[in-house]
Amino acid sequence: IPLSSGMILLTWQKIAPTSLLYQISPSLNMNMLVTLALLSTMLGGWGGLNQTQLRKILAYSSIAHMGWMMIIVLINPDLTFLSLMIYITTTLTMFMTLNLSSTTKIKSISNLWSKSTPTTMIIFLALLSLGGLPPLTGFMPKWLILQELIINNNPAMAILMALSALLNLFFYMRIIYTTSLTTFPTNNNTKHHWLNTQAKSTHMIPTLTIISSMLLPLTPMLITLI
Repeated sequence: IPLSSGMILLTWQKIAPTSLLYQISPSLNMNMLVTLALLSTMLGGWGGLNQTQLRKILAYSSIAHMGWMMIIVLINPDLTFLSLMIYITTTLTMFMTLNLSSTTKIKSISNLWSKSTPTTMIIFLALLSLGGLPPLTGFMPKWLILQELIINNNPAMAILMALSALLNLFFYMRIIYTTSLTTFPTNNNTKHHWLNTQAKSTHMIPTLTIISSMLLPLTPMLITLI
C-alpha cells in the first residue's frame, strides 16, 4: 500500500478503538488485558525482527505499542491517551519523512544517507523514539507506564514489558547499524545536481521531529496534568 495509506491505518484508525477502550476501561478484566498486552508486545517485537520493508516494521511496531496502551488502561487511562498521542506524533514524523524521500526499504535508507543526511537523521531519531530510547520523547510513556505498574504491585509485568520493548529497540538499532555503519567505502560517481524546489510539503516535519524527540524534559509538567 502507499505510504500515505499506511500512515492513516497506523495513526487515524487507532483513535476510535483506543477511545472505546478508554470509555469501557472500568469494566474490563485486568487478567485479560495483561495477557493481550503481553501477546501484543511479544508479537510486535518478534514479528519485526526479520523484516526488510519499513512499512511492515512500522506495522509490527504499531502492534507492540498497542500492547503498552492496553496494559495501563485499567490502572491509569490517561496514560493510554498520552501514549497514543506520542505514538501518533512519532509515526507521523516517520511516515512523512519516508514519503518525502520515497523510502520503503532498509536498503533505500543506506542510499539516502549520501543524498540527504538531515532526512536520514530524522528517520533515525523517529525510530529510536519509537523504540523508547532515552532521552527521546518515546521514552516518556514507557517510563510512566512501568512506574505505574510497579506502584500498583505488578513488578513482574513491568519487567516483562521492559524486556519486550528491547525487541523493538533491537531491530530499530539494527536498521540504523546496517544503513549507516556497515556501508562499504565506494567512490561517489554521481553528478551533483542543482537543488530544486521540493514538490512535497515539508512544513510539518521539523515541528513533528521536535515533538517526537525533545519533550522528555516536560515529563514532570505532564505528570501534574495527568
